[in-house]
Amino acid sequence: MEPSLSDKTDGDLVILTLENQENFVHIIDRYNRQLLAYIKRISGLGYEDAEDVLQEVFVKIYYNLNGFNTKLKFSSWVYRITHNATMSELRKRKVRPINYVETEDLVKIADELDISKEIEHKDLQNEINNILGKLDKKYREVLVLKFLEEKDYNEISDILKKPVGTVGTLINRAKKQFKKQYEK
Repeated sequence: MEPSLSDKTDGDLVILTLENQENFVHIIDRYNRQLLAYIKRISGLGYEDAEDVLQEVFVKIYYNLNGFNTKLKFSSWVYRITHNATMSELRKRKVRPINYVETEDLVKIADELDISKEIEHKDLQNEINNILGKLDKKYREVLVLKFLEEKDYNEISDILKKPVGTVGTLINRAKKQFKKQYEK
């Protein structure tokens, strides 16, 4: 990314892209890694399939950029598009995802759920993936957004289109369900 554009806010990049479509590459550069990780985390898709979804996401972002509501946080809007595209892909496939968490994510989720000292990392990865696979989709999504994507309640609310209070309730229930599954 050009030094002058790396300091720009998301809103600035949107304006620059609307003025000159070639600037869209800077939005892609900014969000590519994190959205790919998010897709893999909530879907369990392999790298290539997740990349296909990501490509579709960037096409949707590009075509809908004119309709972006500047009152919203751009990253929440982008995550919402990514979430919808990923869920749509999973519905098309009608497959149950397998791996939700990669090794680098283990410490984050284990620390948050106070189980990090109880299991070795390899076992932990298998256990977390197994438990996430058993959770309802709505609980898996909020755990990923809160603990792996490190989104706050307001952003999660924007992404999932649910009231902030509902997000808090979902997170608490998800943590309880996760611990209950873990204790089995």
